[in-house]
Amino acid sequence: MSKHLFPYKWYLKDGYLNENIDKNNYNVFGTFICGGGSTMGYKLAGFNHLGGVEIDPKIAEVYKTNHNPKHLYNLDIRDFNKLETLPKELYNLDILDGSPPCSTFSMAGSREKAWGKEKQFREGQAMQTLDDLVFVYCDTIIKLQPKVFILENVKGIIQGNAKVYSKNIVAKMQKAGYEVQVFCLNAASMGVPQKRERVFFIGYRKELNFGRLGLSFNEKPILYGEFKSQIHDKIVKSKYEIKCVNNCTKTGIPQTEKKSINNNIGAVGFGYALIDNQVPNTVTTGYVINKNKLCYATDAELIQIGSYPIDYDFQGIEPKYIIGMSVPPVMTAQIANQIKIQWLNKQ
Repeated sequence: MSKHLFPYKWYLKDGYLNENIDKNNYNVFGTFICGGGSTMGYKLAGFNHLGGVEIDPKIAEVYKTNHNPKHLYNLDIRDFNKLETLPKELYNLDILDGSPPCSTFSMAGSREKAWGKEKQFREGQAMQTLDDLVFVYCDTIIKLQPKVFILENVKGIIQGNAKVYSKNIVAKMQKAGYEVQVFCLNAASMGVPQKRERVFFIGYRKELNFGRLGLSFNEKPILYGEFKSQIHDKIVKSKYEIKCVNNCTKTGIPQTEKKSINNNIGAVGFGYALIDNQVPNTVTTGYVINKNKLCYATDAELIQIGSYPIDYDFQGIEPKYIIGMSVPPVMTAQIANQIKIQWLNKQ
């Protein structure tokens, strides 16, 4: 029996059954669903996940392959909000979930310089402004009127000038009839082998009178040495990559190193080193390096760091991209389980 409520190492072929968790009849729908990190979290917690909205056609196909959703909309969320005919069950949701793209709020990103500007994540995706997507998602919540909503984002949305976005999200949803709480949670305390801090805006319709939600997790930290691969075949050769390894800290690559690394090896975002007696840092869409062996992390390691299932079908897309863009399934499962216990079961 696992020492964690939700094991970080698991397989899709085994299904979502957990001896500690009962199946329930609560319905969830997702937006910005990417590879389905949150989707799998809800399923691990016993929920019925109906599908969701995803703008990227390639990622939507990966999602369809792994999750076989009842409803899948390969659309910009703005276009989804304009749809006049939707299945009735989407207007009777227990939870609506959404993780609007967060790069414009990340402390490692451009932040204010990118606000109001269009961006394209991947080839084939539509251009879109990103900083206003949190409010577009608020419109989705208001349109569908779920009992509970979750809006997930990076810690940077409650820091510095971005605080105004957080205040406006809360104000908009309170005006729309929701009681709202804001949590900053670290996946490392929730049974995920990754130091991933994320902010969750969680609200319920006021007439339901659920009361305050308490979220406090203290699961034992999972160190890299507990699951590291014995064979690493992607050896670091570039002097710039080795320089990165030597300068990696728990906060990422020093500012002075970023430009030379990005210009010479095409890195995206931060790189960081994996160390046996430490919990891995946040998986980014860039690269991860094993400092001890001067080699890249294996896909098997990245999958476990992200608490993705071992047999997930990435369909040729690099796991680090999908995992880096996803909420770890176990992180979502922990939150969903508490919402079920503290709120939904007491209706």
